[in-house]
Amino acid sequence: MTITLTRMPTEARSPRMEPLARLPVFLALAGRRALVAGGTAAAAWKAELLAAAGAAVEVYAPEPGEELAALAGDAPGGSVVIHRRAWSTSDFTGAAIAVAACDSDHEAARFTAAARAAGVPVNVIDRPAFCDFAFGAIVNRSPLVIGISTDGAAPVFGQAIRAKLEALIPRGFACWAEAARRWRAELKSSGLSFNGRRRFWQHFTALAIQHPGRVPERADYERLLAGTAAKGDSVDTGSVTLVGAGPGDPELLTLRAVRALQSADVILFDDLVSPAILEFARREAKKMLVGKTGHGPSCKQDEINRLMVTFAKAGRRVVRLKGGDPMIFGRGDEEITACRRAGVAVEVVPGITAAQGAASRLKLSLTHRDAARRLQYVTGHASNGGLPDDLDWRSLADPNATTAIYMPMRTFGEFSAQAILAGLDPAMPAAAVCAATRPQESVITGTVASLPERLASADLHGPVLVLIGRTLADAASPQNDDIAAIR
Repeated sequence: MTITLTRMPTEARSPRMEPLARLPVFLALAGRRALVAGGTAAAAWKAELLAAAGAAVEVYAPEPGEELAALAGDAPGGSVVIHRRAWSTSDFTGAAIAVAACDSDHEAARFTAAARAAGVPVNVIDRPAFCDFAFGAIVNRSPLVIGISTDGAAPVFGQAIRAKLEALIPRGFACWAEAARRWRAELKSSGLSFNGRRRFWQHFTALAIQHPGRVPERADYERLLAGTAAKGDSVDTGSVTLVGAGPGDPELLTLRAVRALQSADVILFDDLVSPAILEFARREAKKMLVGKTGHGPSCKQDEINRLMVTFAKAGRRVVRLKGGDPMIFGRGDEEITACRRAGVAVEVVPGITAAQGAASRLKLSLTHRDAARRLQYVTGHASNGGLPDDLDWRSLADPNATTAIYMPMRTFGEFSAQAILAGLDPAMPAAAVCAATRPQESVITGTVASLPERLASADLHGPVLVLIGRTLADAASPQNDDIAAIR
């Protein structure tokens, strides 16, 4: 007698924000007064940053250095005026921000106290104990600006990250960001719906990423607007996208999968999806666990189909997020059929399946021109919980094939016995990989004959995949016979 344990879909609350050492805030300083005390090169650099943000910078320094003098005559964005005297408490009146280069803690404490008494945020250069805020490292593609902070723990590390981002982010993005700023108000009054405007910006972003070195033109705006408007009510029509989340490591997501997650209104995800992958989604997206676990409580497939269709018909962009690849033992065909019958647009974003992820961590090819001319994926789990009764044992006994068995934990003993009876060599190398590509990944190696006993005695937590074939000879060598974490 088979007992089916069911559970209802449950909405997953977005995880709380992890503690922040600093709150990143971008101040609007255009035309506002900024106070800088000190005549050093460090003070000049901070004055330049403030002026670049459009501030009216007033520097108080009895003996300003050459850098400050040069800056006063050539300030970027705002203005820099030098007062050749020490600061006084009255100078803080009307200031939006205050920065000082101080020679001692005593001087720093005096400056900070005066700023706070006037209600002005304060920064004392290289003296974090006297700072209300920190500047951090900056990647400037204004109006696209990226700030990087290590809370003073490792400034060199922050600069290294900045250098990485400088190399990754094309300078041409500044032009695209500026175009977005110019066009935003106009687009808002264009008559497009909220979903239409969001679709416009999605196409705009795709165009910018494809052509980062090109300066956007008015014709780009008109073409994007016309293309979005031409779709009429269809931009407000919901859709379903089946997305492969891969075997677990979030870095194995495809770019297309990330874009789908970032544009989703609703995400229906399985238990096998790593929580880190959901971090790519918009925080405001509804996230619902519709888990299906072997031999455990599972949401009914009909209920999952109903949710997908209902949300899509309400105009939502639905992502059905599945571990591995949605078209390999993921019931993708059933969900596509449900969408088509309901007249809901559906597309598929493939993912890296578990066998590929496991092979990458084992550093083994699943095929070999001499030893493995064929790769086959089979399931070790039928709908009744037992071993499928229609497996092609002749193919599974082929010594020139590599076989990947999904969901094999309860049935691999029977699978092994049947395969050996069909002619598979009992000494054929085999490996079971648990939680492939995740930090807790573990591997058990052996042969087709020995692996069932080792699996039965192992304490494994996570999805398991079994690989069988000659190409696994290196993984199944004697020194690797025990369970070992792969890092």
